[in-house]
Amino acid sequence: MHSTQIEREKALLVGVDLFQSEYDFESTMDELSALAKTCQLDVEGTFEQSKNQFDQKYYVGKGKLQDIQDFVQAQNIEVLVANDELTTAQSKNLNATLGIKVIDRTQLILEIFAMRAQSKEGQLQVEYAQLDYLLPRLAGHGKSLSRLGGGIGTRGPGETKLEMDRRHIRTRMNEIKRKLQKVTAHRERYRQQRINQNVFQVSLIGYTNAGKSSWFNQLTDAETYEKDQLFATLDPKTRKLKINEGFELIISDTVGFIQKLPTTLIEAFKSTLEEAKQADLLLHVVDTSHSEYKIQYDTVNQIINELEMSHIPQVVLFNKRDLRDSKATIPVIGKPSIYVSAYITEDIESVKSILFEQIKTLFTYYEEVLQSDEADRLYDLKQNTLVDSLTFDESNQTYIVKGYRK
Repeated sequence: MHSTQIEREKALLVGVDLFQSEYDFESTMDELSALAKTCQLDVEGTFEQSKNQFDQKYYVGKGKLQDIQDFVQAQNIEVLVANDELTTAQSKNLNATLGIKVIDRTQLILEIFAMRAQSKEGQLQVEYAQLDYLLPRLAGHGKSLSRLGGGIGTRGPGETKLEMDRRHIRTRMNEIKRKLQKVTAHRERYRQQRINQNVFQVSLIGYTNAGKSSWFNQLTDAETYEKDQLFATLDPKTRKLKINEGFELIISDTVGFIQKLPTTLIEAFKSTLEEAKQADLLLHVVDTSHSEYKIQYDTVNQIINELEMSHIPQVVLFNKRDLRDSKATIPVIGKPSIYVSAYITEDIESVKSILFEQIKTLFTYYEEVLQSDEADRLYDLKQNTLVDSLTFDESNQTYIVKGYRK
């Protein structure tokens, strides 16, 4: 009888804790373990080292490298996973010394992106990011490249084929770029149309697996893929949302952020993040059931700063309260915030209410008097402005509308 179970490779995680690092080292190593497991790797051990800087030749120091070599041989390790993006020399030297596959954090994330991308655009963006990563690393990297490079969702053709295909890779990258430019132009036309129509735009942002897709689904009755896993959503999704009994706004879901998110990937998923960059309001979802949720919150804000989006107002949803102690308190952050769960019905209305209150602060107050037969104008105001109060003056047979408009 043959087993149909996927054969999992035995992996070893290696990380260097730099003394002056801006990241929380332990949480990045926990994430690396989660990334490895998502990629169907069996993590057999972890090696950590504190240093002033990465070793230029081997990433880790020679003493630590010997310990790693002994462990690899004793445990029959097949893959070494580094917590940072390795240089060509580091990857090549580790591969030559250990005789096993050597992959880094970026490759691991690329692999997950390849597994998750559903739309044609998403697949093209992943393939471009993979090829962009591979191209400068082709020479002398046989085993270390064997997991990537052969197209979406494959493990890669190995060194010889890659060397032969160097020119073809560049050609393919140019072809992908042309296709993506067409998609981007198409999306930009839609975006410009929304701007011209003065549509209010909200973007869901947050750490990967914080619950953005759950909230997107609850608020819009969409069927976005949602699961308790890293990078479950990659493809940009946009839907209409009605609040305040008529006011229509556009809400977009975006790819989740992560510590040490490689710039290649930010570039690759620019179209997803472009939706967020054009937003009038950011809905920042934070997973309060995660032990490191404060670090995750700071990481997202750091990336928002890097993307020059810090000027966009934010509402923070401290999410997953159903998984927390009912007496737990949320931090004071100086931004409008609410403690919620996407699976508690009243919380959905609470989120719509806080959206209403925040949009009011960004709009201009107005009053308008309508004749009783101006039903079309009243409908238009309810759909395109935030109507705060509507009273009927019987003596004049008129409606007095008070509200806020963009």
